Formats: sequence, structure tokens, C-alpha cells
Amino acid sequence: MSRTLLEQWRDIAYDESADRGQLQRFWGSYFQIEKEIYEQLLKDPDEEVKGTVKELAEKYGQEVMTMVGFLDGINESLKEENPIETMDEDTRVSLAFDKEKLYKNMVAAKADWLYELPQWKEIYSEEELKRMYKEQKESTTIRREKKIGRNDPCPCGSGKKYKKCCGK
Repeated sequence: MSRTLLEQWRDIAYDESADRGQLQRFWGSYFQIEKEIYEQLLKDPDEEVKGTVKELAEKYGQEVMTMVGFLDGINESLKEENPIETMDEDTRVSLAFDKEKLYKNMVAAKADWLYELPQWKEIYSEEELKRMYKEQKESTTIRREKKIGRNDPCPCGSGKKYKKCCGK
């Protein structure tokens, strides 16, 4: 059975046998392409870009495999996810994205080259961008309650020290 486009993309992008320099060059080049596509998409964020995988690759001047990588990356930010697991060159896909979800996913991925694109300032105010950034960061922050010390007042309200009450 032949491998799906997504499997082929992942074989290339996450090739454990490739040397580090090769992978760094690959990702550096990919991130630049990704940035250029996002710059175009964010110019008119409400336009739904649709077409086959091959048509979108041609529209953005990319190879099909690169477009597959882009579709894999944006999929969770779309209003309706594409069938990336099973798609081929002729599968019709949509790039209609949820703006807030896309921004927050870029922050979560620590992709500063994407969430700091100037096009975001045309879509959201500085305050909105800061709010969404903060919301995303806080959503992944684990907070632990302050531990009760032995000599602290007992939280049950008895007035006794914790060690003499509920801490026994």
C-alpha cells in the first residue's frame, strides 16, 4: 500500500536518520515558506481560500509536500479541519481559519516569527493581541496551591495549629 501524503511529509520532516544540519536547513527553509503563506492569508483573513492540495501548492508557489506540511500545521486552527490523514493531491481543502484560534496556536507553538507578523496588528488591537497571548500562556501554566505549613492555622477554622488539628 502506498503511503499517504501526510505520512510522506512526516517521513521527510521528522527523519531521525538525517543529520542535524540537514534538518535545521530543512526547517529553516520551511519556516520561511510558512511565514510567507501566512502573510498572504492574513492580508484578507475573512477570505476562504479553497482548492485541491495541488492547486494551493501552485497558488503559493510551493511543492505539494511543502503544502502538505503547511496543511498539517494549520489544521487545528481551521473552522473545519481538512482530511489530512487521507488526502492526496486532488483532495479539495479549505484554509478558512479561526483567527483567534490560529493566533493562540502560534503562541502555543512558540512560533514568534508567526504571531509577531505585522498583519496581526491590522486584525486585532495591541490590547487584544496581549489578551490572547496572556490567555494562551495561562492556559498551559500549572498552578499549585500553597502548601499548608505545620504551624499555620488549620484551614478547617478551629483556631488550632494545623499540626494539632487536621494535620495529625
